[in-house]
Amino acid sequence: MKKFVLLCTIMLWTSSALAHFGTIIPSDDIVTTDEDRTISLQLKFLHPLEMHYMDMVRPQRFGVMQRGTVTDLLGSLERAEGKSADQEELSTYWTTDYRIKRPGDLTFFVEPQPYWEPAEDLYIIHYAKVCISAFGLEDGWDQPVGLETEIIPLTRPYGLWTNNLFTGQVLLNGKPVPHAEVEVEYLNESPGNTDIVVAPSDPYVTQVVKADADGVFSYAMPRAGWWGFSALNEADRTLPRAGVEKNIEIGAVYWVKTVDMP
Repeated sequence: MKKFVLLCTIMLWTSSALAHFGTIIPSDDIVTTDEDRTISLQLKFLHPLEMHYMDMVRPQRFGVMQRGTVTDLLGSLERAEGKSADQEELSTYWTTDYRIKRPGDLTFFVEPQPYWEPAEDLYIIHYAKVCISAFGLEDGWDQPVGLETEIIPLTRPYGLWTNNLFTGQVLLNGKPVPHAEVEVEYLNESPGNTDIVVAPSDPYVTQVVKADADGVFSYAMPRAGWWGFSALNEADRTLPRAGVEKNIEIGAVYWVKTVDMP
């Protein structure tokens, strides 16, 4: 009986230890003047490699920053449902279309509602970002939005070949996070990915890198598609649940796309 309980505990811990990622994926990361100026975006909360969805309620904040100006897009979101092959029930995610009006980098960001994770006995809030290049004017991709925590790209976050090195800096309340731990995952739902990646064992699912004393980290992406970088910290506040104050895990998440060189 004790062995059975231990086995169940290990199985529960293994399944709950999979990394959560706030996800914001556009239909394209580079839009030129001769292309359709309307892009679509999907906002999800999932385990990227396993394609396992969690329910995502309507975000608290969703917007875009271009040339220092932030535009609220929360009202444009439409509810959608999806699931991975191993799930029986559908989970909620959000979609929207955005028409690009002027040149310049567009940084889309989302602040979700707190997600309760019973296996970890805490709330999760992942601030996710992605940058789109519009009409060739490359400016603003390295500017912070001003979120509670965020990753600032030090590598231009678009026009990346497979195996390029992506470098970013982790900020918490606007300041670098020394020796931050950054989780990295591949999005198996990446468009054009006909061969789903199957990890040979759990450590291959989520890659882990450590930032330096200035919160700077790097990672070379070995496959074409979308890659997510997530730096986790504990918030300096709590949220009540059933009369008990619970900790909050806040994540700075950044998404970039790589393409195979012809």
